[in-house]
Amino acid sequence: MNHSEFKICNLQPQQIVVVRSLPGLGDLLCAVPAFRALRAALPQAHITLIGLPLAQSFVRRFSHYLDEWLEFPGYPGIPEVTLSPQRLTLFLTEVQQTRFDLALQMHGSGIYTNPFTVLLGGQVSAGFFIPGQYCPDPEYFLPYPEGEPEIRRNLQLITSLGIPAQGEELEFPIWESDWQDFWAIATTHDLQPGSYICIHPGASISSRRWEPAQFATVADALAAQGFQIVLTGTAAEAELTQAVATAMNSPCVDLAGKTSLGAIAALLKHAQLLICNDTGISHLAAALQVKSVVIFSASDPNRWAPLNRHLHRIVISPQYANPDFIPYPSSLILHPSTILSHANDLLKELAYAP
Repeated sequence: MNHSEFKICNLQPQQIVVVRSLPGLGDLLCAVPAFRALRAALPQAHITLIGLPLAQSFVRRFSHYLDEWLEFPGYPGIPEVTLSPQRLTLFLTEVQQTRFDLALQMHGSGIYTNPFTVLLGGQVSAGFFIPGQYCPDPEYFLPYPEGEPEIRRNLQLITSLGIPAQGEELEFPIWESDWQDFWAIATTHDLQPGSYICIHPGASISSRRWEPAQFATVADALAAQGFQIVLTGTAAEAELTQAVATAMNSPCVDLAGKTSLGAIAALLKHAQLLICNDTGISHLAAALQVKSVVIFSASDPNRWAPLNRHLHRIVISPQYANPDFIPYPSSLILHPSTILSHANDLLKELAYAP
């Protein structure tokens, strides 16, 4: 038995808390392989996720891996939640009564979240740290692995505890109610499964959004090949989808703000292809094994690009490409013709698949 195996066998935690209070759907989905490994190794453990409000519905959907959600109360240095010392003090007082056996910091490098994780009062805390910064316990904290894909980074922490990985694949359960919502949408808009392409022009950060007019050019070219075009997005992204629709010469179905996350998943599952920015829906497509072309305008493809490069192609804006690492296959010309080239390659593979 090696040292890491001894760690988990010796501890056998029954109460586990995971800190991952990041704001995006992709942030949560990229942790699923780690959650899957944790559950497989410790099937009887009660696993609590501390996260933002988005994570509450995520925990319900992934109840086979996670048992409970607690809302992150805010902490100094973490911008997503306004700090309230009173709320933080009350939260820590209550959560310490759980007497967690294991507290996992899966939020990031740990500069701000390691002190918070330790304050949860776990018998053992584990996570990442930046060399030269605060390391709560050299036995259980790893140097933060810069340059690793997010999925593998999370798995590295889990495997360091002696927990075997259960694959790198993402997943997303689709409920019966999601399928019912999808069929209602498909009927309303006369969408034929397998005959449409989803285009998602939004992203949470404006610098990560490719121009609507460019999306429209791609959409028109695909519509000319006989595909229905479906624009997706949140209610907050309705202006973006409307801009794409206005710039298009072909008809399209604009579903921004009209679908739940589960319905979007069902919609994607019957799509021929997704074209999107680097944002949550890219990871959803990866989880559903839906082919995609993902545009990286201002984010790190090494960290966030889908791992399966047969199903997913990436296009990187040259000014944001890291010359030391450019994932393959990829393109460094962010132009509609590049997107269409990748899209047609994927569609051709679909057409000739056995």
